[in-house]
Amino acid sequence: MKDLTPNKADLDPIEIASIDEIRAKQLERMKWSLRHAYDNVPMYKQRFDEAGVHPDDLQSLSDLAKFPFTYKNDLRDNYPFGLFAVPREQIIRLHASSGTTGKATVVGYTANDINNWADLLARSLRASGLRKGDMVHNAYGYGLFTGGLGAHYGIERLGATVVPMGGGQTEKQVGLINDFKPDGIMVTPSYMLNILEQFHKMGLDPRESSLSVGVFGAEPWTNAMRNEVEQAFDMHAVDIYGLSEIMGPGVANECVETKDGLHVWEDHFYPEVIDPETGEVLPDGEMGELVFTTLTKEGLPMIRYRTRDLTRLLPGTARSLRRMEKITGRSDDMIILRGVNVFPTQIEEQLMATGGLAPHFQIELYKSGRMDAMRVFVEANPDAADELSKTAAARMLSKRIKDIVGVSTEIIVGDPGEVARSEGKAKRVVDNRDKE
Repeated sequence: MKDLTPNKADLDPIEIASIDEIRAKQLERMKWSLRHAYDNVPMYKQRFDEAGVHPDDLQSLSDLAKFPFTYKNDLRDNYPFGLFAVPREQIIRLHASSGTTGKATVVGYTANDINNWADLLARSLRASGLRKGDMVHNAYGYGLFTGGLGAHYGIERLGATVVPMGGGQTEKQVGLINDFKPDGIMVTPSYMLNILEQFHKMGLDPRESSLSVGVFGAEPWTNAMRNEVEQAFDMHAVDIYGLSEIMGPGVANECVETKDGLHVWEDHFYPEVIDPETGEVLPDGEMGELVFTTLTKEGLPMIRYRTRDLTRLLPGTARSLRRMEKITGRSDDMIILRGVNVFPTQIEEQLMATGGLAPHFQIELYKSGRMDAMRVFVEANPDAADELSKTAAARMLSKRIKDIVGVSTEIIVGDPGEVARSEGKAKRVVDNRDKE
């Protein structure tokens, strides 16, 4: 793989600033953000007043812990525009969640918000190893989802060439990659596996492709999947993090030279990690739920937004800004099976370590009598699709999950191509417990 380490001269000054400089900028911007939310969003004024706190009470960054949390349901309860802090006429773009788990959450951006977003996405791409003049194949979905347009504007801000492909049409995706020869690709990690599969179907060697870096986000993925993709394509695979309520992709990003967690762009977002049960702020290094406060957002300021993502905060390495450990699960994705906490990424790790199986899977939860039970649907590699090989792989994967994760699992190994594919975020868990 190429050495894609960026030149220090190309970095934004804040990326290599002193900790004192970073904290001073955060405090100044946090005071503004709290005041902006309090003065312009009725919900925040009511919440702050009920909690007995006022923006003027923030004298140090640690004082943020006195302020109340914001939850995803707050966006639904104030649908569509009740949390906007500027007149609707000053909002130049809207995005929204799919609404598959309830009423959609709507987010709005001022012109300045869009400008900052493009800057931070460009910073993220530079950290990933991409440069001005490169070509980037954008396979994130366009539309109300923040991925496609967020990535698009960032690629252009970097000074790179964007291929605005969007999701789906996998054969066409591979054809364009083969013809246009882009340097990088932005895509969900699960869909990258579909693209890899299509390379093989078309008789193309992925290691001969032009891709030197993949920027993967929008869903948790493991280092085992990173290794799979990097070996398959002879390219770097780095993680990008974001969520629409805070901005979209580009809140944090791995640096290609270290790949040791995602540096949070702390000049725009203040991270905390809390105990999910008590809400207590945990010291850096301890695992808990990630919470963000926006520091520069005009259209939709978010104060102490609970992401439900589980991680820990670590000191900076390639950049001065703190890192968050790779997200491998969400508190609301966690499966509790007979008293054992299970995350889909744990199943993925064991699948990737089991020979003869493709990296596609889906978990089904069901009732076995009065007990909750789990089965995992996987598929054989084309060169190990005979019944003897499938039986051996199922036995090995079941043993790995039992030994490492701690639960007994039924494994069903199908033929190549039998597990449902995704053109965006993969649906890893199907809960049928209430249907039986």
